[in-house]
Amino acid sequence: MGLFSFTREIAMDLGTANTIIISNDKIIVDEPSVVALDRRTDKMIAVGSKAKMMYEKTHDNIRTIRPLKDGVIADFSACEQMMRGLIKMAHPGRSLFAPSLRMVIGVPSGSTEVELRAVRDSAERADGRDVYLIFEPMAAAIGIGIDVLAPEGNMIVDIGGGSTEIAVISLGGIVNNNSIRVAGDELTSDIQDYMSRQHNVKVSERMAERIKINVGSALTDLGDEAPENFIVHGPNRITALPMEVPVCYQEIAHCLDKTIAKIESAVLSALEHTPPELYADIVKNGIYLSGGGALLRGLSKRLADKINIEFHISDDPLHSVAKGAGIALKNIDKFSFLKR
Repeated sequence: MGLFSFTREIAMDLGTANTIIISNDKIIVDEPSVVALDRRTDKMIAVGSKAKMMYEKTHDNIRTIRPLKDGVIADFSACEQMMRGLIKMAHPGRSLFAPSLRMVIGVPSGSTEVELRAVRDSAERADGRDVYLIFEPMAAAIGIGIDVLAPEGNMIVDIGGGSTEIAVISLGGIVNNNSIRVAGDELTSDIQDYMSRQHNVKVSERMAERIKINVGSALTDLGDEAPENFIVHGPNRITALPMEVPVCYQEIAHCLDKTIAKIESAVLSALEHTPPELYADIVKNGIYLSGGGALLRGLSKRLADKINIEFHISDDPLHSVAKGAGIALKNIDKFSFLKR
C-alpha cells in the first residue's frame, strides 16, 4: 500500500480553541488549536497540546500562535502548518507517496467568501484533494442525531471558542441563522478583566480558562450543583507581589452576565425571523445546545427561563460538529455542502 498513492477520508472541526479530526467514525485527534514556530526559520516546533504547554511561556526565538480568531483563520501560514501537523498526528505512518485527503471541514455560518476561501486553501495546501465545507450548526445538528432532512424545524445553538452559531434547520438546509463573534474566548477575556479590576491580580489567558472551567457559571444560584471556590495565584497588578485569591462561582456569574446576555439576544433575534410553522416545531422540540460553551454551569436553565423554550444539552457537546462532519463525509450525496 505504501508504493501507491491512495486517498484517506477525514472530517475536521477546525475550531478556535480545539481542532478535532475524525476518521472511520473514531476521534483520532483532539488537540488545542495552537502551533509553535521558530521565529528564525518559521518552521513548526510543536503543535496541539505540546504547543499549548509553551503558550505564554516562550522566549524570543519561539512564538506560539492560535491561528484562528473568532472562528475564522487569522494567520493563514500558521493555520496551514497547524493543519499539516495535526493531520500527520492523525496518520503518523510514512509511505513512499503521501496520501491525498478527502476532507469535510466545519466552518462558521457567518463566514465571508474570503474566510471560506482561506479555509479551503489551507486544507488544499495541507494535502486536501477533495475539500468539502459544511456550516458548523448543520454539522452539529447531524452529530447530535437530529433528522435534518425532515420537514420539521429544529434550532441549534453551537457555542464554540470564537463564535456562537445559531441556526434553524429544516429539509436539509439552514432556513435562517445568526452567527456572532461572541463565545468562549470572550468569556475568558471577561474573567481576565474582572480579576484585574476587582482583585487587582494579573491572570494569564490560561489561568482565566481554568477559572472558567472550575467556577464558571451563568447563574448566581446553582443550588446543590455549586462548585467549591477556586484558588487563583498571580502577581499583584501594582506591586507585583504574589497573591492568593479565592474565587466563587457567584462573582464569575456576575462578570459573565453581559456576554451571556449577547448570546440570549442573538437567539431571540433568530427566533424572531423564524417562520411560524417552524417556530411551533422549535417550541415543541426545544432548542439544542452544543460546543464547549454548552458546558457552562446553569446556561441551559438561564436560556430556558429567558426564552420560555426548553434547552437540551447534547450528549457530547464538544465533539458534535466533528461527529456531524464525519457522518456527512460518509454521505456526500445526501447532505448539502458549500459550493466552491
